[in-house]
Amino acid sequence: MAAGRIEVLGVPFDPLGMEEAVKTIASWLEGEECHQIVTANPETVMKAGEDRELMAILREARLVVADGIGIVWAARRQGNPLPERVPGVELAERLVALAAQRGYRVYLLGGAPGVAAEAARCLEAKYPGLVIAGVQHGYFSPEEEEGVVAAVAAARPHLLLVGLGMPKQEKWIYRHRQRLGAAVAIGVGGSLDVFAGRVCRAPGWMCRLGLEWLYRFLTQPQRLFRMLALPRFAVKVLVQGRS
Repeated sequence: MAAGRIEVLGVPFDPLGMEEAVKTIASWLEGEECHQIVTANPETVMKAGEDRELMAILREARLVVADGIGIVWAARRQGNPLPERVPGVELAERLVALAAQRGYRVYLLGGAPGVAAEAARCLEAKYPGLVIAGVQHGYFSPEEEEGVVAAVAAARPHLLLVGLGMPKQEKWIYRHRQRLGAAVAIGVGGSLDVFAGRVCRAPGWMCRLGLEWLYRFLTQPQRLFRMLALPRFAVKVLVQGRS
């Protein structure tokens, strides 16, 4: 999905809404090649501006969607609007639901010990027929990494959800993409904690108004340092607009 991409501070975004993104990714789930999907928000964009490796991964990813109302705002401000925000946690769950319907195998990797397994149990209860190919927490050591890659490859999942945090998860997928045996691999941040019921999402009305970031700040004030990327992003977009 390279043609027609819309750049925000150098990061390319595919102009797809949720339905189009799900349909597009679904067409790749039975393929042999590993397709890397990135859900990028303003924090991702700001990080990419300082991290050449991450920027290169974003530019090479098969699909990059706007996970953040700030991205939608920035694209609209520069005259190249994106259809809508595509929240990563919602996209991941839509793909899990699709996997349950079609019998695709799903592998959950990431989170603290026990989180991926708990998320698997919750998702299996919510989506009857879901095939969990394997689970793995994200606290493995560098010495254990080869074993983790081998376990994923042996499971040959159609869909691999990696929750190691940004940008570690994007770099991990990219580094091992040729050996993972997955048709689609997507970095999902803290989504496994949400699926496991350990973290609650913002109320629906806040999500619809694009205020999920405010809810996360109010409920997780330890995120303050990370959220400073939001005003820096807005200022950079405004400055670029004047140049």
